[in-house]
Parts: sequence; structure tokens; C-alpha cells
Amino acid sequence: MTIVVILILIALVFDFYNGMNDAANSIATVVSTKVLSPLQGVAWAAFFNFISAFIFGVNVATTIGKGIVDPAIVDNQVIFAALIGAIFLTATATHNGLPISVSHAIIGGFSGAAITKSGFAALKMDGIIKVVAFIFLSPLIGFILGLIISIITLWLVRKEPPRKVDKTFRTLQLISAAAYSMGHGTNDAQKTMGIITVLLFSNGLIKTFYVPFWVIISCHIAIALGTLAGGWKVIRTLGMRVTKLRPFHGFSAEFSAALTLFGASSFGIPVSTTHTITGSIVGVGSIQHFSAVKWGIARNIFLAWILTIPLSALFSAITFLIVNFSAHYI
Repeated sequence: MTIVVILILIALVFDFYNGMNDAANSIATVVSTKVLSPLQGVAWAAFFNFISAFIFGVNVATTIGKGIVDPAIVDNQVIFAALIGAIFLTATATHNGLPISVSHAIIGGFSGAAITKSGFAALKMDGIIKVVAFIFLSPLIGFILGLIISIITLWLVRKEPPRKVDKTFRTLQLISAAAYSMGHGTNDAQKTMGIITVLLFSNGLIKTFYVPFWVIISCHIAIALGTLAGGWKVIRTLGMRVTKLRPFHGFSAEFSAALTLFGASSFGIPVSTTHTITGSIVGVGSIQHFSAVKWGIARNIFLAWILTIPLSALFSAITFLIVNFSAHYI
């Protein structure tokens, strides 16, 4: 029982880092447009991260817990290795100001540990294909929705004076930031819920696979606290270096990303909130002028996305081998 408690605490540490890295996703636009200060922004995002616990279901948690790795091969060593691999990569990226997909870090870590233990047969390919597909689809959907919403809202306010438009969208951006933070909270907190639930299931502490309410609340508290702590270097990279945003652009990016996350969560698809909001920001930036987007920085972020799953899988595989060796020979 002690090892289960320790692993739950480690999972919540991962969830905290998830919120910390993804704070940039939740507030980059609302801070870069100066609608809220950085401290106000993280407090706003953290509140709606937590509130989403009471609104949405647990479809994504079920996908993570049962749809990526065969639960029959999961044990405490697999979960420990998965969490350590994901935490190592996420913490390194966060402290270096790089917005990665924390979602894919835990999926890669979980997969890497499982493969090291039982080979590729341990993976559920339907779930893996879904995750890999949305590495590309979620930023593309965000990009397209960002373009469409920008065009629609530009047409709606085409006759209004710029000062009035700016004032209106400063207010609307509070709503869109709240919606995005709720989407972020429900999709990302559920990844840790899935890990904790499969831990409880593999240790016989629950007889059927379901997400206990205390797990839901614990994970939402942890991710909200991480968001409140704020990954300030990541916020600067995503909110101030990719493209220059005004309240109108911030609203369009947040609203399009929120719609993408709500849709993905309802279908139980674990997508990257980082990919989604970055695609939306680039889409909105492109409507100004193609050169308004700093494509060199966007390219670096994209490379980090591609490397997230293999690197976290590698780190978790190494961790699993060390733990397994220690258990047999020490």
C-alpha cells in the first residue's frame, strides 16, 4: 500500500508540472495582449482548470488507462518508470522555456516502459494511432479554426472604430481564456487520472476500471496549482515570440483552441493542448500577414513536439531497466 501512495504522489507531481508547462497555453494570449497581468492570468487559468472537474466526463482518462497499454501487463515498475521519464522531460523543457506536449510525454513514458517490459505487443495500436494522428490534426484543426474565426469576427466588426473593437475584445478575451482553461483542465488532468486509475486497478484496489471522484479532484487541484506556479519562460516563448497579438487575435486563438479541446475531450481523444493553442496562434497570426509569424521559433517548437514521445519513451525505458536490475540484483 505504501508504494501505491508514493506512486500516486509522483503522479500528482507530474500533474503539477503539466500545469506549470501548460500555463503558457492557458494565459499566453491573454497576457501578451495585456488584458491580464501574468499573475492575474495564471490565477484566472488555475481557477477554470479546477472548475472543469465538475463539468466534463472522464473519457480521456479511460483512453489513457485502458486504450494505450494493455492493463494486464501494467505493474508498479511500469507506472514508476513512465512517470519518471515523463517528469524528467517535462521539468527539463519547462525550466528551459520550451513548450512541449506534456500529454505526449506521459503517453511516450507509459509506452516506453510497457515496451521494455513486454515488447510492442503491450501496446494497443488503435489508441496509439489515434494519439499519433492528433499530433498533426490538433494543431491543424486549431490553425483552421483560428483562421475561420478570425475572418468571421473581422467581418462582424469591419465598420467599428479600432478603439471600440479593442475594448470589446479585451472583455471577450476573459471569456475565451476561461473556456480554453476549462478545455485544458479537462483534457490534461485526465491523463494523470488515467495513470492513477490503472495503478489502483493493477493493485486490486478497485475491481472494475472507473475513475474515483477523489482521483478527479486530486488531479484537478494538482494541475491548477501547477498553472498557478506558472512556467514563465514557456509563457514568454509561446505568448510573445511566436507572433504579436492584440485582444482580437487572442480571443480568436483561445476560442478556436477551446472548441478543439471540447470536441476532443468529448470523444475521449488525448490531444496536446500545446499543439492546439500553438496551431491557433499561428493561424490567427497568419491572417495578419504570413510574415507576422516567426516561423523559425515555430519550427523549433514543432521539432520539440516530434521528439517528445520518443525521448520520454527512452527515458522511461532506461528507468525501467534500472529499477528492474535493482530489484533482481540489489
